[in-house]
Amino acid sequence: MNIVIASDKVIPAHLYGGVERVIWALGKELQLLGHHVTFLVREGSHCSFADVQIIDPNRLLADQLPEDTDVVHFHFQPNEPIEIPYVITQHDNNKDSLVELDINTVFISQNHAERFGSKSYVYNGLDWAEFKMPDLYNDRNYYHFLGHAGWKKKNVQGAIEIARAAHEKFLVMGGNRIDFKQGFRFTPYPSVKFAGMVDNEAKGKYLNHSKGLVYPIRWHEPFGLAIIESLFFGCPVFGTTYGSLPELVKGDVGFLSNNSAELAEAIKTKDLYSPKRCHDYANDLFNAREMAYSYLIKYELVLDGRQLNERAPKLIEKRGDVLLPFE
Repeated sequence: MNIVIASDKVIPAHLYGGVERVIWALGKELQLLGHHVTFLVREGSHCSFADVQIIDPNRLLADQLPEDTDVVHFHFQPNEPIEIPYVITQHDNNKDSLVELDINTVFISQNHAERFGSKSYVYNGLDWAEFKMPDLYNDRNYYHFLGHAGWKKKNVQGAIEIARAAHEKFLVMGGNRIDFKQGFRFTPYPSVKFAGMVDNEAKGKYLNHSKGLVYPIRWHEPFGLAIIESLFFGCPVFGTTYGSLPELVKGDVGFLSNNSAELAEAIKTKDLYSPKRCHDYANDLFNAREMAYSYLIKYELVLDGRQLNERAPKLIEKRGDVLLPFE
């Protein structure tokens, strides 16, 4: 099958790059499964295992597809009709409840899909071979946060306070001690360290020495790569009950609550969670091959002339930027 993966990103990922790493892993796995992949991406992209074609913003997307394309997998919502079979992955939360998404939209968790009145979803997966294999039995001496710390909805301040309440050392990956992005935030506590934005190599080194992820988000996270990355390195997850978290964080790999005191108590019970179980769970369920197989099913449906949703997905409840409750 000739598959085009279209994205408005530059590949490969630079530092964190969530969507970029997902589509990279997907393209590589589809190639390994015997399909021919072309990335239609932004200028500056390159890839050793698949063809790369640079998007020209001044031309119709349909005119930029190779003639032998069987199916196009968009990772943004195109604003023009597409005549050949296609699917579209919606990676974020569209805030406008008046906008209908395309009938062939795929979401990245069940909760994500349900909030748009859809049943169509595929979990993200990563190429775990690109990560250093964790030492699941080494000494671990701090908890961590992983994500864009400048976003209030990620609630890094709540994560810091949970770690302090439990008298634990804490490492923030994805932010700095002083942050002006959404109001002034300064973290004076010496027990809290900041690593800034990290690439896979640095991330793996830090995660390999962490006791667990503290993730008290205050929004409906569509998926959360930080969750599966942490689990892969044997780190249980302690977070809130919003978005995809109840799907991804089962009882034997973490604890969920919207109460900071309960989360602070929970991280004291880290030894109840097996690092090997956390690793095996992420490795087995959220890998690139599982993701590729799931998308191949979607490709076959549209190739057969079927639609992925009964009706155009549309955000059911508009929340805007309102932070969800956290005590």
